[in-house]
Amino acid sequence: MFSKSNLLATVVATIVMFLLGYLLWGIAAESLMDGHVVTDIFKEEPDFVFIILGNLVAAFALSNLYGKWARGHHSAKEGAQFGAWIALFAGLGTALIQYATANMFDLTGHLMDFVLALVYFVVTGVVIALVYQKTSAKE
Repeated sequence: MFSKSNLLATVVATIVMFLLGYLLWGIAAESLMDGHVVTDIFKEEPDFVFIILGNLVAAFALSNLYGKWARGHHSAKEGAQFGAWIALFAGLGTALIQYATANMFDLTGHLMDFVLALVYFVVTGVVIALVYQKTSAKE
């Protein structure tokens, strides 16, 4: 849980998740989601401290899960597969439930959000896997 690989993967993934999240949802999604927002619930100015804390917690959880899931087989391919499974669970599963229960986006908006989540989690999974690959042999 607190291995060198896990802690380093957590730190690197936190940085990647923060920057990639900003690029995907903070910049790209702004124009992509135009016309698909049903009810605008988003803050005018996000609280970056809590975004970083959320990314840190998520990165720690993902790194722990990846370490158990990969079973010592660390590669970009393994990381991408791991990220795709996480995106299916957290991205598409959540998007469909939110579409059924809330007025945030139309269906197209939720599906576009899933595509962004897929990119986000695949890249994060690859980063975590590569950190594990570089550090686990030395432990």
